[in-house]
Amino acid sequence: MPFDMPRHDWSRDEIKALYELPLDTLIGRALAVKQANWADGKIQKSQLLSIKTGGCAENCGYCSQSAHFDTGLEASKLMPLNEVVEAAREAKAGGADRFCMGAAWRELKDRDLPKVADMIRAVKAEGMETCVTLGMLGEGQAEKLAEAGLDYYNHNLDTSREYYDKVVTTRTYEDRIDTLGKAREAGLNLCVGGILGMGESREDRIGLIHELAQLTPHPESVPINMLVPIEGTPLGDSPEIPVTEMARAIAVCRVVFPKSWVRLSAGREGMSEGEQALCLLAGANSIFVGARLLTTDNPGEDRDASLLKNTGFEAVARDVMQV
Repeated sequence: MPFDMPRHDWSRDEIKALYELPLDTLIGRALAVKQANWADGKIQKSQLLSIKTGGCAENCGYCSQSAHFDTGLEASKLMPLNEVVEAAREAKAGGADRFCMGAAWRELKDRDLPKVADMIRAVKAEGMETCVTLGMLGEGQAEKLAEAGLDYYNHNLDTSREYYDKVVTTRTYEDRIDTLGKAREAGLNLCVGGILGMGESREDRIGLIHELAQLTPHPESVPINMLVPIEGTPLGDSPEIPVTEMARAIAVCRVVFPKSWVRLSAGREGMSEGEQALCLLAGANSIFVGARLLTTDNPGEDRDASLLKNTGFEAVARDVMQV
């Protein structure tokens, strides 16, 4: 099948065979797919802002914002519109082309929807692509977000279906799938990925990618995160996984999702420049910039400038990325 034709019949065994290829062979395949679909040597910069921090009713074992865990994080109210707009302008001035807004909610409440819609409209007016992550969606809410001009709805599956209840028990995998369906039915693009390093097996990583591959159409954006352990959370003592495992997951996603953004997301702060370069070489075509990713640290402007200079990658606008 041509490199530019997404497949929707990937079996779990096929994804496993791909995942377990020698790393040079796997990255070679990923690069061939990337070069057939995306501008060579280019990446998109995204920036993420926590518009409402802490106090979440979910018990996601990796999250500092859960009300179930004592992590020292103080809950805050929804940010004022003017502060969100100012943050978006600063992000754009720093080269970001995409602005993501996250709220620590179990689900979006109807009373908060008009304020979030105003934020979406205001950020769109700045010329930026918009994405939000607001928890589960109720009936009719996705349509109102779409009417405000939202481009992407983020709702990660986190891990495989089999391992999911080892990470969170306050909602089910099907709850996740249901929200993704609501967003898709409203015409929104989907941003759906997962987190590596939560104690899951390689088989679970393969299972996550297989779950994503079964979504039709595929998610337009697939963020791959490395766990940033947070003291006070159940996964705060999780052992590190090698960056080569991140590179494998990214490369497999690039092959399986040829037309999708594959985003190197959380965890860059703990990676060396060479390790980040490996993930870009494996097929990632977007990074998150800015000092913070919701509540965790992110490499600063100087480190990102060095990464781009030494790898030769150029940050460009989304409309010149696809070929």
